[in-house]
Amino acid sequence: MKAALALEALSVGNPGGPAILSGLSLEVRPGEVVALLGANGCGKTTLLRGIAGLVPERAGKVWLRGQVAPRGAVARTEAGLALAFQNPDDQLFGTTVGEDVAIGPMHQGLAPDAVRARVDEALAATGLAHLAQRPIEALSFGEKKRACLAGVLAMHPAVLLLDEPTAGLDPVGERETAGLLRRLARERDVALVVSTHATDEVPFFADRVAILGEGRLLAFGAPAEVFRDAALLARAHLRAPAVAELWAQLAPFLPKSGEAPPLTVAEAARRLLPHLVPTSQEVHP
Repeated sequence: MKAALALEALSVGNPGGPAILSGLSLEVRPGEVVALLGANGCGKTTLLRGIAGLVPERAGKVWLRGQVAPRGAVARTEAGLALAFQNPDDQLFGTTVGEDVAIGPMHQGLAPDAVRARVDEALAATGLAHLAQRPIEALSFGEKKRACLAGVLAMHPAVLLLDEPTAGLDPVGERETAGLLRRLARERDVALVVSTHATDEVPFFADRVAILGEGRLLAFGAPAEVFRDAALLARAHLRAPAVAELWAQLAPFLPKSGEAPPLTVAEAARRLLPHLVPTSQEVHP
């Protein structure tokens, strides 16, 4: 399958400064979600901005759907790439939710009926249909985050970059967003690259994980593969999901299986059940 997004030995950095990340190479397939992890200051946002054309490449190439991506943010948006910023107030410009979501399709030159259809579709996908007429300033922080997502979805991108979409959300909002990202990738066949600090949520939405550190890509693989590497996580100043950390504490009391630690409560429960003693067989002192 042709990659929706490919980075080839990419180096990026802020204008006037040194390269923050160098030599990055990876591919993201249509319908795939890649989580971008790393400590504060490792360059996650800079990388997303570089892919989006907001920060110039120092070296290497960005490929979109098999073609070298054009230079500049506007050209890359027209080529099928969209970026949602971490702070929703940096992205929301409309008076109401519906008006804001319409901005992208309008700039794409769509007819009014097509714009309305795109807006309705994006609001329904993000659970905001009932807020179409609500003023932006009346939204909660979580609703603003979803409005930003609706705005980029309305442009029907092939590649969607999300900078910390769960930042500032409560645990319920984090889990709902994780489920939404997974569903959008599958239903729309869009490639998602998601920067995040929420390692507990990564197993719920990510197919693969990219770890940034030391100015480069330290690892790229399945969540189970990446999160079982304690040395890698320590090197990147990250922690495994809480369930995996708990499993590591229980491991000395369980039969050795060679399996990677579970990353979700459901998986941990499935693997623990065979080792639990039924109530009728409990030994009492």
